[in-house]
Amino acid sequence: MSRAFVREIDDAPPPPTPERPISAAPNLVTKRGASLIEAKIERLTRALPGLSGADEELAQRDLRYWENRRASMQIIERAPGDASVGFGAEVTLLRAGKQQVLRIVGEDEADPATGYLAWTAPLARALDEAEAGESVEFEAGGRTEDIEILKVTAIQGA
Repeated sequence: MSRAFVREIDDAPPPPTPERPISAAPNLVTKRGASLIEAKIERLTRALPGLSGADEELAQRDLRYWENRRASMQIIERAPGDASVGFGAEVTLLRAGKQQVLRIVGEDEADPATGYLAWTAPLARALDEAEAGESVEFEAGGRTEDIEILKVTAIQGA
């Protein structure tokens, strides 16, 4: 058998866990988003002493991610009276005949299933700067839909 096909070190350690990717977009956060980042760092810091092996490595990696996000966060407060869709806005819209409420927030705060949409998401970008009473065309999945903006307010507690 050729030596080219023989593994020389059968008990080599597994490769290190890759770092969590960090978005190249500015790290805009609401006050709520900043609190969530702080809470994640606190939880990981408390958990670390009780971990070992792969669990410790994953927690260390996550802690590095969240500390980086804390260091780069820019807390954005919505201007009073801002009537257009943008970061920190709660938007009530009519989409496919159904009323929907979305909150435009930072990437780490986003949770589309609960209505928190990252400001970098395609839908948030399509709605950007629209005002109540306007309609916006949004292309998704090869089809175009008209979305009507019903109401724009600041996110409460953001």
